[in-house]
Parts: sequence; structure tokens; C-alpha cells
Amino acid sequence: MGQMILSFLVYFFSTTGASVSVYLVMCYVLLSLLIIYLIVRVLAEKYIFRKIKLIYKVISDSKDSLKDIKDFNSNSTTLENVNDVAVEWTMKTEKEISSLKTLENYRKQYLGDVSHEMKTPLFAIQGYLLTLLEGGLHDEKVNLKYLKKAAENVDRLQAIVEDLEMINKLESEEEKLEITGFDLKELAESVYADLTFMAEEKNISLVFKQGADQSFLVYADKEKIRQVFVNLITNSIKYGVANGITKLSFYDMDAMVLVEVSDNGIGIAEEDLKHVYDRFYRADKSRSRDVGGSGLGLAIVKHIIEAHNQTLSLRSTDGKGSTFGFTLAKK
Repeated sequence: MGQMILSFLVYFFSTTGASVSVYLVMCYVLLSLLIIYLIVRVLAEKYIFRKIKLIYKVISDSKDSLKDIKDFNSNSTTLENVNDVAVEWTMKTEKEISSLKTLENYRKQYLGDVSHEMKTPLFAIQGYLLTLLEGGLHDEKVNLKYLKKAAENVDRLQAIVEDLEMINKLESEEEKLEITGFDLKELAESVYADLTFMAEEKNISLVFKQGADQSFLVYADKEKIRQVFVNLITNSIKYGVANGITKLSFYDMDAMVLVEVSDNGIGIAEEDLKHVYDRFYRADKSRSRDVGGSGLGLAIVKHIIEAHNQTLSLRSTDGKGSTFGFTLAKK
């Protein structure tokens, strides 16, 4: 600014024939402007731009981003620039806060669900054992019955703990996949055989879909896929209807095989579809208690299929049945 004023004076004196008094007036005016400029600059630096630098310090999320503050000055930075940065920081912070709130709500709900699921078998075990200790142990009409009931709830509690442990291992990638080649239909037939007694109790037929029952060799963790079959087929039996059917289908998709597990059971309501893979989520809570299980079966299925970098799908209509599908790499 000072150089500009000096250059102007030299130019003015050399090109005009103004009197000395005019020169003095001009010098006074220009000097006044220079002083005002310096005062404004000092005040702006002290009361505006230093405050803005503090704002930058607050909203900067890394040490490297603070380099901008060293170059921050009133010549190169406008209030619009500052506003843009502040708005961007505000939006980013709001997203982070929203994400943290979602995670916090999920954590609270998850802890509440775990507590609730474990309390049910624990209270049952406690009730049966107290009854036995208070004299029921010597009553032949109840002692064996209550011991069996207590043992059943111990098994349920153990299933919850084991399923939670598996999910945690899959999420943390501690559970390493043992990828091998195997016959997919042969594995499915083995699972069908294991679940035949369970299906017969509800008179549910376990079949393969005609035309989609050919055998395929796939690359996957055989025991993990066995668990996927067990969980999906068990689910279809538990929530199936009497004299119903559970059907397995295999479809050739070039490098992949699409596997579908279908049933004509109670189905899933539309509003519940997005929650079916949530831990402990039960669409029909009253009925779900009766059929048992840890409430983690579908969550485990989801984690296993995703660990194979494959896709999982669901089609369902309330009252008409459900179809779960997943892909596997062909050998």
C-alpha cells in the first residue's frame, strides 16, 4: 500500500503543474488514507482474522491442514472462503454425530437384546433348580422333568454364547475360511438327512426342485456352508406350516452357482424384511419363543456368505413363504 502511494506521488508531481499547497493537501490526504488503511489492517488482524484463525484451528482435523493457517491473511482470504470451510466442516461434523448416534443406539439395542435373550433361559434354569432344592428333588413326579427342562435351557444358553462367539470371529476375521472343492448337492443331502427327524415332526417334506437339482462342484469352506444350509433349512422347518415343503434349488450362473432355499411357510411381513439379518430380531416374537433358537441363525448366514465375498438375497410374502438365495464360486 505504501509503495502504491509513493508511486502515485512521483507520477503526480512529474506530470502536473500543481502548486505547493495542492501538493501538501494531496500528501495529507494520501497520508491519511495510508494511516487509515494501516489502522484498519491492524484492527482486522487483531479482531477478525486472528479469531478466524482460531476457528480454523478448531475445525481442522489433521496437523497438515493447519498449514493453511500460516498462509492465512486478509489479502488472499475472503469471508466467503471462511464461510465455505465452516459450512463444509459443519456438514461433516453433523454426519459424524449422526453416525455416532446410530452406532450408540445399535450398541444399546444390541446389549439389551443380549441381556434379554440370556435372561430368559437363566431365569428358567434358576426356577427349576430352586424348585428342586426346595423339595422337588425328592418328588418323582417333577424331579426328572425339571432337570430335563433345566438342561434344555442350558443348551439354549450355550447355543447363544457359541453363536455370538462365531459372529465376533467372522466380523474380526479371526475365523479363517478353509476353502476346498466339494460337491454342493452331496453336502445338501447330508444336511437333509440330519434334519429329517425335525421335519417329520411337522410333516414337512425336504426335497430338491425338479430341473434345478443337478450337482455342482464349488470352492468354499465346506463346514461353513454346511452351517448355512442347517440354519436356513432349520428356519424353514420352524416357521413352516404343517404338511408343508422345503425345497432346495441349484442354478448355473457361469462362474457361480445360485443356491435357493424355499418354503411355503408363514413368510415375512414387508416391514420386517430389512431386519431379518439383525441379531436377535424376531418378526413374530410370541411364536419365536416357542420354536427356540438363539435368534442369531440368519445373522451367521449373512456373515458366512459375505466372508466368501458372495451375495445373499431374500424374497418373501407374508403368509405365502420365503426364498433365501446365495451364490458360490464354481470349481
